Amino acid sequence: MQNIKLEHFLKIKGIGSASGLIYLNNSLFVISDNSSFLYEYQIAENQLSKIKLVENAEENIPKKDKIDFESIALKGNELHLLGSGSTAKREKRIVYQLENKSIIETDLSALYQNLRQTCSISDDELNIEGAIFCKENWLLFQRGNGLHSKNGIFTLNSLENESTAVFTKVSLPKIKQIETSFTDAILVDDKIYFLATAENTTSTYDDGEIFGTIIGRMNSKTLEIEFTQKISDRHKFEGLTLFYKSESQIQLLICEDNDTDLLETEIFKLVIKN
Repeated sequence: MQNIKLEHFLKIKGIGSASGLIYLNNSLFVISDNSSFLYEYQIAENQLSKIKLVENAEENIPKKDKIDFESIALKGNELHLLGSGSTAKREKRIVYQLENKSIIETDLSALYQNLRQTCSISDDELNIEGAIFCKENWLLFQRGNGLHSKNGIFTLNSLENESTAVFTKVSLPKIKQIETSFTDAILVDDKIYFLATAENTTSTYDDGEIFGTIIGRMNSKTLEIEFTQKISDRHKFEGLTLFYKSESQIQLLICEDNDTDLLETEIFKLVIKN
């Protein structure tokens, strides 16, 4: 058992269904799976701003229409936001340039079809929930909550459509006989910290009862799991970012996807002592 403590950190009003976050320069950049805004929350000022990612940006988008941003990753001075790929409308990437605030949208449909073929899953079973840029490669975390339950990690040298992918299947612990499945991951030095949730559903589209969330760590080179530990019996934690690191501990901020239309997000702090 790791020495782990979970505590409430702050509440942000104005963001619903938070699905990913990046802590940078005392701000939190947050994505929502039913919104087409990128949110920036300045912690010290308690100030929230919204960045339009598409021309007619919306909040609380109907499930059938949403882009479903589930992954946000920092690469240099860029934030990369990826749709989950679980429907045809969820196959977009948005790159937000932090310095000049430019936005570039690309279509990932060909790349995502390549991913489906690589791990032999049907169109609606692809569900990318985390992305890491690691040593010149991209790692995309497949949430295996579809019918055939394939948790795993795609390794690619780029996010271009012609990129070749390698899929590594990952077995995760069960909670109440339901296998947990990836909901986010980050790189800290040479370790990958990840979240995985047990949700009583065999669909990448429909939500189910939440049985709990685990935190885990794996070796970034071998992708072998070093530990997992349950941190909640009821929360669906979906976003993970590094907040503070020292020789004695690491502090992570995590967000909860409440799967409702309520524009309110709880941020928690997870302290892992070495």
